[in-house]
Amino acid sequence: MAAEKHDVFQAIADPTRRQVLQLLVEQDLPISEIASHFQISRTAVVKHLGVLTEAGLVDSEKIGREKRYHLRPEPLSEVKDWLGFYEQFWENKLTRLKHVLEAEEGRE
Repeated sequence: MAAEKHDVFQAIADPTRRQVLQLLVEQDLPISEIASHFQISRTAVVKHLGVLTEAGLVDSEKIGREKRYHLRPEPLSEVKDWLGFYEQFWENKLTRLKHVLEAEEGRE
């Protein structure tokens, strides 16, 4: 199996790709429907779908003459786990700030 050129973080770094993912949350869509939501060429949309496919976030299925794309959200768990660490970090910082502010209020 060939190594992926793009990982999940690279794939979601682009706002257009994030919008494509949002479109695919509701339903599987053909390229024409996806491209209709953007002010970029169909070729550019295909390239974005390629990055999402390489990252494992999107899959496609040929139905008749049409290729339909669908979301594969499982790889996003890697992002969730990574963000979880920082969420814990910020919660700790905010808790400390709260205690400092409460101590300041107690002195006044």
